[in-house]
Amino acid sequence: MSIKKTLLTTAIGFSLTAGAAAADGHATELTIAIVNNGHMINMQTVAEAYTEETGVVLNWVSLEEGVLREQVTSDTATGGGQYDIINIGMQEAPIWGAAGWIEPLNFDDSYDVDDILPAMAAGLSADGQLYAAPFYGESSMVMYRGDLADAAGVTIADNDSWENVVAAAAAMHDPDNGVYGACLRGKPGWGDNGAFIGTIANSFGAAYLNADMTPAFDTPEFNAAVTMYVDLLQNYGPPGSEGNSFNEILALYNEGKCGLWIDATIAASFLENENVRYAQSPNAGNPVGANWLWAWAMAVPTGSPNSEAAHDFIQWATSKEYVQAVGNHPDFGWGSVPTGQRASTYAIPEFQAAAGFAEAELAAINSAAPEATDIKPYVGVQFVAIPEFPEIGTAFGQEMAAALSGAKSVEEALAASQEAADAILREAGYY
Repeated sequence: MSIKKTLLTTAIGFSLTAGAAAADGHATELTIAIVNNGHMINMQTVAEAYTEETGVVLNWVSLEEGVLREQVTSDTATGGGQYDIINIGMQEAPIWGAAGWIEPLNFDDSYDVDDILPAMAAGLSADGQLYAAPFYGESSMVMYRGDLADAAGVTIADNDSWENVVAAAAAMHDPDNGVYGACLRGKPGWGDNGAFIGTIANSFGAAYLNADMTPAFDTPEFNAAVTMYVDLLQNYGPPGSEGNSFNEILALYNEGKCGLWIDATIAASFLENENVRYAQSPNAGNPVGANWLWAWAMAVPTGSPNSEAAHDFIQWATSKEYVQAVGNHPDFGWGSVPTGQRASTYAIPEFQAAAGFAEAELAAINSAAPEATDIKPYVGVQFVAIPEFPEIGTAFGQEMAAALSGAKSVEEALAASQEAADAILREAGYY
């Protein structure tokens, strides 16, 4: 994809009520594209107070994760101007910011930018400039039913082996009573099944790319990782796992149908079973990159006619005050505040009392390793921080879904992934 826009050279100022009325006297309206996850949905209710105070009308476009990425990327890259604020993450923010697709964010002192967790600030910045503000941040961890594990006589330890995790899933698997040992992402997409399988591959000593930027899907380590994943879900997962992403599995878990789930730490905010326990992500000998790092963040596409009002809203929606607003809201409470973005959240006594997952979540975030390593010679855990990765990851995710459904063998799916990635990287001029 060609980059046609230029970097902005000036920062934009902020005031809470600036932009409440347009030049023609009508109320300012902001169109906001968000992922349809729970914290984003809750924001629509909490933000009613923002509209009451500022007069800014908020128009929400809530989209499934994969659809959001596709539509936001297309609109932002072409300067379509459909949205004033967009949800993006760590893969996009530094690249889009450096390319001038999104505006730099500079907030006033009340925002306390130093309170943002360092991993989140770094992942959403380019050359030290913040381009997207984290609404919530996450790593990944194991969430499992303690009652089922106890009944089956199994335990899951922090950083357990995949062998033990598979054994625990097998022991809890009881499909005759509607319980499946493991519920894991299978829906195709670089941020869906690709993200989860990428962390498994890392833990097996595999990576998406070699040090010379050639694709590495054809290694024995990658084959071992995918074979384990496919066997685990085919044997102990729910039917149709190739169609399950975050929201589908959250529903299954809350219906009591999952023994264990390995996914975003933010899921813990929405788990209803009192028997849930947490453990750090498993690995197959290599813990580096076994748990991902991500933030759903808010950014302003370059050229938005409502830029100042958009910046003001983002400052409010990602602030300490917003966390307090959710915690004190009659419909939500302290167990439902967005987490993983600010250090101060974890020091709030009410949050500590309500969030039994807080310690495990913060440990996962702090242990995530996005920096390049000998095994993973690029920035990013479950993604690669290059513009071409979404295309590579999309092709990879489709092949992994085909392997999971049985339409292809693991070997065939990995060979097709290798071929697709090779063509994309060659065309982009990497070698």
